[in-house]
Amino acid sequence: MEGNGRGKKVLIVDDDRAIQATLGGLLQRHGYTVGAALNASAGRALLEKEQPDLVLLDLGLPDADGLETLAAYHRARPETPILILTAQDSLDNAIESIKRGAFHFVSKPYGLEELLSLIRRALEQRDLMRETADLRTQAAQLSKRLQAAEQRLAPVYTGRKMKVLDELVRRLAPTEANVLLCGESGVGKEVMANRIHQLSRRAAAPMVKLNCAAFPPHMIEGELFGYVKGAFTGAVNDFPGMIAEASGGTLFLDEIAEMPVDLQTRFLRVLQEREYRPLGQAKTHRADFRLIAATNRPIAEALTEGRLRQDLYYRINTFQIEIPPLRDRKEEIPALVDAFIRRFARQLNRPEPQMTPEAFQRVIDYDWPGNIRELQNAIEYGVVLAGEEQRIGLEQLPKELLLPVGLRSASSGAPPGGSPPGLNLDARERDAILAALVKSCGNKRKAAELLGIHRPTLYSKMKRYGIEL
Repeated sequence: MEGNGRGKKVLIVDDDRAIQATLGGLLQRHGYTVGAALNASAGRALLEKEQPDLVLLDLGLPDADGLETLAAYHRARPETPILILTAQDSLDNAIESIKRGAFHFVSKPYGLEELLSLIRRALEQRDLMRETADLRTQAAQLSKRLQAAEQRLAPVYTGRKMKVLDELVRRLAPTEANVLLCGESGVGKEVMANRIHQLSRRAAAPMVKLNCAAFPPHMIEGELFGYVKGAFTGAVNDFPGMIAEASGGTLFLDEIAEMPVDLQTRFLRVLQEREYRPLGQAKTHRADFRLIAATNRPIAEALTEGRLRQDLYYRINTFQIEIPPLRDRKEEIPALVDAFIRRFARQLNRPEPQMTPEAFQRVIDYDWPGNIRELQNAIEYGVVLAGEEQRIGLEQLPKELLLPVGLRSASSGAPPGGSPPGLNLDARERDAILAALVKSCGNKRKAAELLGIHRPTLYSKMKRYGIEL
């Protein structure tokens, strides 16, 4: 299909003018902008000046070895894919071309449709790599802003359990001991990590955070150790890595049980020897950081399943702090609610709304499976919807909080007898009753009206399906 080149620049480096003319004309008809060079040195000049999106390179050039030219082009612009087009179609040349950075190796003569398909694939991969690099840069910038904001907010520890843990944090923070934070998702592990860093002797240096669950396994190694330009496909610039960025400060590894097991072995050596090497570099660097790790997986489960190596666990477990879930420290909810209301009202530049007694009681009664993070989101939701009255009532709370306790548990389970919901009449009738009860916020009279049945019939069916309010 013609016109799909979208103005992409392609550089043809080939000493055969006929091939240049034929191939250049084909690419131009498909929307590509084409540059051409008859030898390696002219191609290098155009590579630097025009910065093409793709290079089509012949190995049989008059002024230089084709494989050395490939390596030189790849070093100069590792983000630019290079397709080898050559009559020197030996297996050794093909293997060596890929080793030296070629995207693909194509033997002459070649099919034009096959070549166009390869060009599209090469450009798509290049665009994907650029987008990934841009996203990582944006994520790093956002992470730094969030970290700065979090460090300005003191944690709210009003309950006995958290006061005991905070006293432990005050004692261990000035040391160099490794710390492992455990607890369910959303309990405040990152907040406590910030607290340890702020109270440590390294507080003036950066705290660098890496969530091991947020990156594909093959990318974590580069993020952690760094890499040099051209170390692998997509390494378009030098990247120092998190260990280098945390030098003199604190390295926080969240969800450490999600780190690939083979990488855990290499990271253990860093902790033991305090040295590391970026990818693609022979030079050894000194590692100077204090480690705080976290996981929401039960430690026994992570060790049994082989997600966390025992030798690494023993190394990072100098101090293990188990942070209890919010449902086990509900005495902190009032102070947390006040703190979140102040924060979000200030962000929205509006007066602090008041929470009605009914809404506050619902917040206290809720079991908060998402812990403090879920509470924070619920309060932000309420502050945004508070309106001109500056009031957070039941109608300004998320729908999950409005379900009565019995209905919350019933709505997530299966019908009595253990049979899963399916396309049978009983399952459909039960789902309809649950939907009506949710819509009526547990009011049985309204639910019966919505269903078009009498209340005694509703009570009978609720008993039959094990729905309790």
